[in-house]
Amino acid sequence: MLPNLPTSQWGLGTDHYLCRMSNFQLPKDFESQMRALLGAQEFELFKSAINQTPRTSIRLNSEKPFSPAWPKRPIPWSAQGYFLEERPSFTLDPAFHAGAYYVQEASSMFIEHVLTSLEIPQGVYLDLAAAPGGKSTLLSSYLGNDGLLVANEVIQSRAQILKENSIKWGLGNIVVTNNDPDHFSALEGFFDLVLVDAPCSGEGMFRKDPQAREEWSLDHVTLCSSRQKRIMDQAGALVKGGGYLIYSTCTFNELENEEMIRFLTEEFAFEPVRIPLEESWGIIESSVDTEDGTFFGYRFFPHKVEGEGFFITVLKRPDSASTQDPGRIKDFKHPVLKNLGDREGEALEQELGFDGTGKYYLLNDSYFRISRKFYRHFEKIAQALSLRYFGVELGKKQKNEWIPSHEWALSILPKNGFSQVELSHDQALDFLRKSEQSFDGLPKGWILFTYQHLPLGWGKNLGNRLNNYYPKEWRIRM
Repeated sequence: MLPNLPTSQWGLGTDHYLCRMSNFQLPKDFESQMRALLGAQEFELFKSAINQTPRTSIRLNSEKPFSPAWPKRPIPWSAQGYFLEERPSFTLDPAFHAGAYYVQEASSMFIEHVLTSLEIPQGVYLDLAAAPGGKSTLLSSYLGNDGLLVANEVIQSRAQILKENSIKWGLGNIVVTNNDPDHFSALEGFFDLVLVDAPCSGEGMFRKDPQAREEWSLDHVTLCSSRQKRIMDQAGALVKGGGYLIYSTCTFNELENEEMIRFLTEEFAFEPVRIPLEESWGIIESSVDTEDGTFFGYRFFPHKVEGEGFFITVLKRPDSASTQDPGRIKDFKHPVLKNLGDREGEALEQELGFDGTGKYYLLNDSYFRISRKFYRHFEKIAQALSLRYFGVELGKKQKNEWIPSHEWALSILPKNGFSQVELSHDQALDFLRKSEQSFDGLPKGWILFTYQHLPLGWGKNLGNRLNNYYPKEWRIRM
């Protein structure tokens, strides 16, 4: 279960919220449950670990070169993940706002190892419960130019922070949607991979969020298990033949973990998947015997790994399972989106100096770009789901002048033809605060402001003043 946090913390992700630690009492029923799972002696180690200060970790954006100066150590199961020796003020780091890294809990970065060790093919992925965006940005990096990710969030306010973090990550391969799981029925057999980081009882959050201890109960565990089954009853059908289902929770109990494997194998045809592990990682493998074979789960205990509580399992859909091809939509119709013709799109690609692989749509006179390779999938998704964002918004065009969007600034797409100005740390913070600034010798017109060569946003020099176009709702208030 995700804790209720102030919106100002969501930019760092709810699963990264750092509480002031004290020795909160564990619920007695939880202690009994964990003693049964671990044994009396090991439970004492677990109990000691759960009252220690949690470790801060980040995952770098490989498409936005950046080398943090903080003391750090690599996370063994993540090529881009690092433990930090101290927790800096991310809010006052311009590189954070530029999308150079994501503050993510180390255990959940294990998904990167799952993808790479199994060599799961890129394609069309779904993150069904995606906010605030840690796992979505990880999937986005793995997909790169060879895939499209649907990042969905059912709660509207959380879908907004998911959108912001997707924009900051900047790879342009994410479609943000705001739908209930049962709205996906038209997309059964559509996805190469479905990830469900399910709402859970939050036992793995007890170290970071002592309030989660107070909200825990056996009844709540049962309620979460029932909710998870309703979600997975929809999610299981969305995986195409030969595709993968990844199910994860931030909890320890078997009812929300191994029992969910049993439920899935009773409801759908799946094949077992085993993940290679290094013994030194301290990750515990469990097994579940079913009529279809032995399936595997992987549990992260805070006294064994340098991370928070986490559980993950991977299942593969048989090749014979149903697969839905997006087909060709001869005449794409949408209440707000307009599909630009190929000739106009090719002209835009050439004008902007892009690589010729873009497909364009208009929304409220603003141009959006996605990969042409997946435009049929996107149009199918757009007709089935409620869109909140997709690809990269480039901005509006008035006569021959572009009014560039902030989304374009933060994307990895080229910004040819625009002047760029590199800012110092203090200047960058003033820009992010939207403080009044002046610079000598600025060229007139649109200017892309950067920090350590990472784009931060646009300004426009009118000669007598400089207008800062950084979004008001994103500005630093510290």
